[in-house]
Amino acid sequence: MDGTLRRLKGIGARKEALFARLGIQTISDLLQYFPREYEDRSRIWPIGSAPTPSPTPVLVCGTVRSVQELRPRRGMTILKVLIADDSGAVELTWFNQPFKKKVFHVGMDVAAFGKIEWAYGRRQMNSPETEQGGLSPEQGFVPVYGLTDGLRQNDVRKAVREALAEAERCPSLLPGWDGGRSVCGGFMPELQAYEAMHFPPSMEVRRKAREQLAFEELFDMQLGLLLRRRQEGKQMGIKCGPNGSLLKQFISQLPFSLTRGQTQAFLDIQADMESEVPMQRLVQGDVGSGKTVVAAMALTKIVENGYQGALMAPTEILAIQHYEEFLKLFRGLPVRVAVLTGRTTAKERDALLEDLRRGNIQILIGTHALIQKDVAFCDLGLVVTDEQHRFGVRQRAALQGKGRAPHALFMTATPIPRTLALSVYGDLDVSSIREMPPGRKVVKTYAVGEAMRRRVYAFMEKLMAQGQQCYVVCPLVEESETVDLQAATALYEELRATVFKNRPCGLVHGRMTGKEKAAVMEDFQDGRISLLVATSVIEVGVNVPNATVMLIDGAERFGLAQLHQLRGRVGRGSQQAYCILLSKGGSEETRQRLQWMEKIHDGFELAEKDLLLRGAGRLFGYAQHGLPDLKAADIVRDISLLTAARDKAADYLKGPVDEETIYAALERRFGTRFQGLLNN
Repeated sequence: MDGTLRRLKGIGARKEALFARLGIQTISDLLQYFPREYEDRSRIWPIGSAPTPSPTPVLVCGTVRSVQELRPRRGMTILKVLIADDSGAVELTWFNQPFKKKVFHVGMDVAAFGKIEWAYGRRQMNSPETEQGGLSPEQGFVPVYGLTDGLRQNDVRKAVREALAEAERCPSLLPGWDGGRSVCGGFMPELQAYEAMHFPPSMEVRRKAREQLAFEELFDMQLGLLLRRRQEGKQMGIKCGPNGSLLKQFISQLPFSLTRGQTQAFLDIQADMESEVPMQRLVQGDVGSGKTVVAAMALTKIVENGYQGALMAPTEILAIQHYEEFLKLFRGLPVRVAVLTGRTTAKERDALLEDLRRGNIQILIGTHALIQKDVAFCDLGLVVTDEQHRFGVRQRAALQGKGRAPHALFMTATPIPRTLALSVYGDLDVSSIREMPPGRKVVKTYAVGEAMRRRVYAFMEKLMAQGQQCYVVCPLVEESETVDLQAATALYEELRATVFKNRPCGLVHGRMTGKEKAAVMEDFQDGRISLLVATSVIEVGVNVPNATVMLIDGAERFGLAQLHQLRGRVGRGSQQAYCILLSKGGSEETRQRLQWMEKIHDGFELAEKDLLLRGAGRLFGYAQHGLPDLKAADIVRDISLLTAARDKAADYLKGPVDEETIYAALERRFGTRFQGLLNN
């Protein structure tokens, strides 16, 4: 049945377009567009007793005593409406809204909602919301929604009331479906729960409604993830044999011993690959924890079983870095490794693709170039995606589609708590590498203010004089690549012309071509550049053991996860490394974040802290994973609900289910994100 907004009274083409800007296209979307806050209009204050000044808006009712319009200068009008009750009077004022003069007349009863202030010896309420008749129809807790230009609060409130009435006439318009709701067992009828979220009679009722709807939402989401996992489980994958001589030789010639975390992660992978069900596993671990070696072991295992492997990295720099590392790891072994990026020449590319089709290349490393149509494998058995959150769902699926149900291994250096992994990676098995390789020194981290800038520069100069190298990461000015680039360029020019004029300096930023960035990075890796000024493009994919200082300018503008990623770029050699967080103050939250960076060096622990500070959505954008943004639920505070919902969903799928009905319900709830949820 048609559930578009045009079905609602008062919604024409113009308003439909405005709601679409907010991501609201259906009645179901509108019902899930919950208020960001509520105005407390549950109490009508006697005007004389109302707190003045009032820290929050208050509701008063009175009779109009006078209506006055002032024109203090050309192009400006001030409307003053004095209302009073038995306890006192308050003046309602509006600037440059002359049309309101026709609304009011002496003797009319008016309800007004706004903040009261003292002005010129009397109570005043500037630009209040008013209702004629004295009693506001919006008494109680009134919703306040996020808006877009052209939409007013009343537009959304009226539309939501219409949507609730329409859903009462046609319950199938409600998100979710009856089967799921019956399993979840709510406190109140579904429609009543949505009404309580938008127009709650009390905050306690609203709390119960949110908990009920959050559980149902998490149940539906987990059901979708488990269904996707079930679909993958039906596929016949590549059943590998026990570890053979090639893998044993690979491990024996490693120049170091595997950590306990690396060993356990590979045992998990080994069990997956020796099963008939295609592996879907995420390995998460801090920068430098040794994920790449674990991936190389998995690729060795697939090669000795007669298949090819592919590793996709998000940047050219990182792909080449992996290639160079793999050449060392596979030295002396009968495994041919190749790399394909945008820099590969047409002649080299043609020869490489021919060898790949014939099966002469066992492991191919590359960037997005791997998913181009003409890249064809002889028999692809394992796909490894590095820094997987940097790729969209379709890109990852496109690479897996180049084989017949290949095993899939995902790696990320952005550790996330187990509870969040349940939701974001609900369809994956997760292995975590917690410890760092032995001998790696902790990066000493200091949070300092602007007053320390000169001393920091002097410290960097001292280390560069000893032959060490330094990074300077520029502050994020705003959500504008152009402005950030200008800031980076200005700082680079200033440093190379003044403080570090005797040192070779380089600059990398996001607007440079891959070839330009790679050339600068090559100079830095080879030691021809002592100081590298960069935007946060160096967050992933730089390994320079001789770099010992990471100066993050404007550290208050970065999140914990990003600061930790940047810190991981130093401390990769035998020398002591330093991360200096230079900030210009900031909020209490900012100070807390920088203090944690000084004290905590475990990425998993920092991820927990970041989650508490910033919430799941901002820490880890769901869209990257093809997962929907949650409307009622919050993964941070709803951990127990998430776990219970997952258990309920798993139990539900043990019995006979109508998958088509479930798919339709998930599409109604999650809209276009539904495709990412099920068709990864």
